[in-house]
Amino acid sequence: MKKMLSTLALILLLLPLANAQCPEKGNTVVLKAPAVSRTSSGELIGVATDFVITVAPGNGHVYVETWPLAEVDMQASARLAAQVAGKVLGVDISKYDVFIQVKSDAPIIGGPSAGGTMTVGIIAALEGWEIRKDVMMTGMINPDGSIGPVGGILEKASAAHSVGAKLFLIPEGQRIQIVQKTEQKQIGPIVQITSKSEKVDVVEYAKERWGLEVKEIRDIYEAVYYFTGKKIEKPSVPADLKVDTSFLKDDALKDYDETLDYYNQVENKLKNSDVSYTTYSYLKNALNEAKDKLDEAKKNLDEGMYYTALSLDFQARIAIRHVDWYLDVKNEADLENLLKKVDDEIKDTENYVSNLTIKGITMLQAVAASEERVEQAKSLLKDAWSSYYAGNYWDAISNAAFAYERIQTARFWASLGERYAKGEIIERDNLKDTAREYLDNSRLIITYITSMFGEANLQDLVNLMNEGEEYYQDGKYSAAIFSAMEARIRAEIILDTLGIDNETVLMDKLQRMKEDAKVAIAIAQKEGIYPLLSLAYYEFAQSYEKQGGLENIQTAMVFYQYVKETSTVFLSTTTPPKITEEPLIPLTTPLTNQTVPQNTTSPVQQETNGYPIPLIAGTLVIGLLLGFIAGRKT
Repeated sequence: MKKMLSTLALILLLLPLANAQCPEKGNTVVLKAPAVSRTSSGELIGVATDFVITVAPGNGHVYVETWPLAEVDMQASARLAAQVAGKVLGVDISKYDVFIQVKSDAPIIGGPSAGGTMTVGIIAALEGWEIRKDVMMTGMINPDGSIGPVGGILEKASAAHSVGAKLFLIPEGQRIQIVQKTEQKQIGPIVQITSKSEKVDVVEYAKERWGLEVKEIRDIYEAVYYFTGKKIEKPSVPADLKVDTSFLKDDALKDYDETLDYYNQVENKLKNSDVSYTTYSYLKNALNEAKDKLDEAKKNLDEGMYYTALSLDFQARIAIRHVDWYLDVKNEADLENLLKKVDDEIKDTENYVSNLTIKGITMLQAVAASEERVEQAKSLLKDAWSSYYAGNYWDAISNAAFAYERIQTARFWASLGERYAKGEIIERDNLKDTAREYLDNSRLIITYITSMFGEANLQDLVNLMNEGEEYYQDGKYSAAIFSAMEARIRAEIILDTLGIDNETVLMDKLQRMKEDAKVAIAIAQKEGIYPLLSLAYYEFAQSYEKQGGLENIQTAMVFYQYVKETSTVFLSTTTPPKITEEPLIPLTTPLTNQTVPQNTTSPVQQETNGYPIPLIAGTLVIGLLLGFIAGRKT
């Protein structure tokens, strides 16, 4: 009788799951994915996780059930997976419901790391394809379909082997992992404990120890092939694609002339002023730096790098205006009037931008960039007032000058949008759902990376996300989208490049991002959009790429990612791609095409060189974020 009751209880427990996974007319696939769990002692171990994914006709809902609960929310990752699956197949995902059950024997860490697996499952369910049972993967899914970096690769490889996987797919660039080896040595009554870091090639290690083949993959297209044998045609770059900023030529030439004239006026004003020697020297140095920016802008004008020239003019004008206004401010009343003047300028511009009638995606992208800059100007002015009340007039003027120049760029982008207005009217409220999706997806990745390295090391990204939430609450949906996008891209670049000190390795990554950026521009143009912002960012990325050096390469990577995002952020479902079936590559294929990069590391939850990973990660993260500050765009 007791046995019968236990069986009945088990049936009742599983009944809701069976009902959830079998909606009428739906297709169901079952996959396994590796995850990381933390033991009671704090040790990280790999665990296998079951995913039961069903897709059926519906209304665009995504239902997720996890048992036990994941430490990082999986709902946002599941929704993103559904959206990407729809884009890849050219399917309107709003006409389907997606049901995802996640079952693990232990609480798991990191919902985002299963994003790629969920996307493969949804694609297979949409098409009714079978899934290979001997393949597993780990990796985040990004909005552009690329597979993002994750932690715990070694632990996950172990989990894949434990359930019989023969092929384990990991994000490109993560085959080299860092482990910490601890040694104990008895010296008389004292036990000396030392530790050292060691690089492990996961491909070779997994093959030698378990016979498990590990392959790096770049995007969801590769993942689908290895799981199903189906090749989905990827968008390609047309031979006649033109990527330049010639549309900004006249604006850039005029802007340079006006900025140079302003510089000359303020230089004369400083020479004729009665400031002290110390103040004069300080202000003259600021003007000299501005002149260096202007000289650099002229070189870029001559080379046809018009957006880069505009950005350098912008940086120069901040310094020039700071000097100009510092010379004008004689007392507290002057400064207060100056801040009020900037406030009026911001309000006038905000009113102008908010009352624009948006016609077409091209104008929408430009207006979105304008609205983001309006919000940045408001934040800078807020900082200026704070400095004013604290009696710090120098910083108050500096922030006011920055705010004023930022609001001018907001007007510029808005006017550019009007210039290229074409198409149907788009209501701003229609962007609300898109903004919410971007905020949720970005929050998921920020939470994931902070769970590994600590929020204190990534406070700038957290602040950027919080700003996005504030914009959303204020109804500034375009600004919310761009803030969320920027935070997520920065987080992904940090995670993807953390610990890499080899310029060759970074350049290899950058070239792939550059090619993806061109594909995104091509997709936008194919849909009849002239991606103004993307073309500008592409050129700006090129300017940093040319300079070389780790920091500049990382900044270029960020802007190439911006290109991808801004090109397609407002695009709906694309045309269904061509799908072919090809024989799967045998698992015994030699790995000669996978060269081992030198001097690279990847994030793991252990110690490196005797320091806790959060400390080292924090140092690298801070250096990278400081690099972003230098990359001020107009």
